[in-house]
Amino acid sequence: MSKKNIAVVFGGRSSEHEVSCISVVTIAKAINTDKYNTYLIGITKDGHWLKADSISSIEDGTWRDSKVTAVISPDTNGELLISEGDERVKLDVIFPVLHGMYGEDGTIQGLFEMSGIPYVGCGVLASAASMDKFYTKLIVDTLGIRQAQYVPVLKEQLGDIEKVISRVENTLDYPVFIKPSKAGSSKGVSKADNRDMLIEGLTLAAKHDYKILVEETIVGREIECGVMGYGDNTKASGVGEILAAAEFYDYDAKYNNAESKTVIGPDMPDGKEDEIREDAVKIFNALDGFGLSRVDFFLEKDTNCVVFNEINTLPGFTSISMYPMLWGAKGYDIEKLVESLIDMAVERP
Repeated sequence: MSKKNIAVVFGGRSSEHEVSCISVVTIAKAINTDKYNTYLIGITKDGHWLKADSISSIEDGTWRDSKVTAVISPDTNGELLISEGDERVKLDVIFPVLHGMYGEDGTIQGLFEMSGIPYVGCGVLASAASMDKFYTKLIVDTLGIRQAQYVPVLKEQLGDIEKVISRVENTLDYPVFIKPSKAGSSKGVSKADNRDMLIEGLTLAAKHDYKILVEETIVGREIECGVMGYGDNTKASGVGEILAAAEFYDYDAKYNNAESKTVIGPDMPDGKEDEIREDAVKIFNALDGFGLSRVDFFLEKDTNCVVFNEINTLPGFTSISMYPMLWGAKGYDIEKLVESLIDMAVERP
């Protein structure tokens, strides 16, 4: 049987470019080379598409020096166009390993839809709605699942900062969290204990997105759950707990602080793991999810109430990433997990 062709797309223009370049190494190494010819397509921070000649070139960063461009054509011929030798490769499937804007927000999924090439992960609607925390909240509100109270703020409204502060303070008590609506990996997220810190946090968040959420602080355990499948075939993993080294699990605590820990299968109050798993599937399906997502919750201190935090439609695959560890505990080693996601993409209804 002849091998199929798979394009693995990584890097990207978002603030999570470096994380993607780590995740893709894990995934590329796990692809079955007996079944697939793998084409590694890196997108630079400037948005240029380049062909990486090897996994090692991704590991050492030299892929960015490549002179060979490679782009996926929007034509329904389903081809990868490579500048070297004017090569045209008929693709059978695409595995995007892109986090954040221009990769996890429905934009590149739209290109894949136009090309007619099967691809791993959520479609345009689920990707866009899940990437935008504000619209995620609107949808989850319809499910009766508790989430943090919030005040939406547009960047343009910061011109009248006193009015914004008044809206926040009339709705929420300090401390509050300030989050860019569409930034990922906790980029641009901060905590404010007072008015001055709120202004600083809004200014920071506005550097990452024009839409900002100011949220009530939920004090409790940070619990995450993996989801895989689609529709009635959707299943949830067990749960994992984040033990952040910093006050909250921001980008630095997540990727640069070795003292941050993850615990797979932590002790939970009776019934709470099942509640989280059920809520994760409900949220995934309400957002029209497909393939994979990681759904994050809080278990509120004192009350043990489950509070939804956010959903990530292309979770990390680094050595410290929760999603592959959660499924690993369910018998899906990385090779089986990657193959299952690819198979699902090809079967996409």
